[in-house]
Amino acid sequence: MKRKRIVYFFVLTVMLLSGCMYPKEELAQNQVPYKDQIQAVQTAVDDFKKDNGGILPIKTKEADTPIYQKYPIEFKKIAPRYIAEPPGNAYESGGVFQYVLVDVETNPTVKLLDLRMTETIRDINLRIKSNGYPPFKAQIAKNVFSLDFKQLGFKEPPYVISPYTNQNLSLVITGDAVVYVDYRPDLYNKLKKSKEDLKPGEDIRSILVNDSMFVPAYSLPYTIDSKRKEPVFLEE
Repeated sequence: MKRKRIVYFFVLTVMLLSGCMYPKEELAQNQVPYKDQIQAVQTAVDDFKKDNGGILPIKTKEADTPIYQKYPIEFKKIAPRYIAEPPGNAYESGGVFQYVLVDVETNPTVKLLDLRMTETIRDINLRIKSNGYPPFKAQIAKNVFSLDFKQLGFKEPPYVISPYTNQNLSLVITGDAVVYVDYRPDLYNKLKKSKEDLKPGEDIRSILVNDSMFVPAYSLPYTIDSKRKEPVFLEE
């Protein structure tokens, strides 16, 4: 009898531990980008477009919304008819990615926007608001500046993780106090491998998007330096 109680206690303990671990496993899955999930959403978007005279299942955004944040997919329009439910890694399901469309005019294509960057940017914005003004440190390009993060109470400069390389990316700010992610390291790596005929004055962010699952969220336009062939901020 005593042995049965020990076995029962052991089984119960395992079950409880498994129950405690499940949410973490589920959370981990919500943070992983899956190509098959993107393809499932792509098929649903294509079918919706076909059935609705070319209309896309997207949320309405302001005209001045940055291009890679401008066309988020509205899953209410495609689920459950075209897809059973939003993927587990989608924001709508508690995930960390927002599903968006690029090339909406010519070839609407599903990509992912990593929302984990939002928290870092929100933290910086709150500290700037509390400080009363953005403490500009140095000018990087026309209307683009680095920040004195120590004045904002950071012990170390904050950063975000690149969805392309998993490298740390720094953050910059414009003269009108909008915080952006600096993708120059990612673009530099891509330019070294790219065979595209890129010209100074054109936005080169597409080289990050074309063969990737991700869009460069919270980014400024970049171009290529005519002499050094390196990425620089595009001056408008």
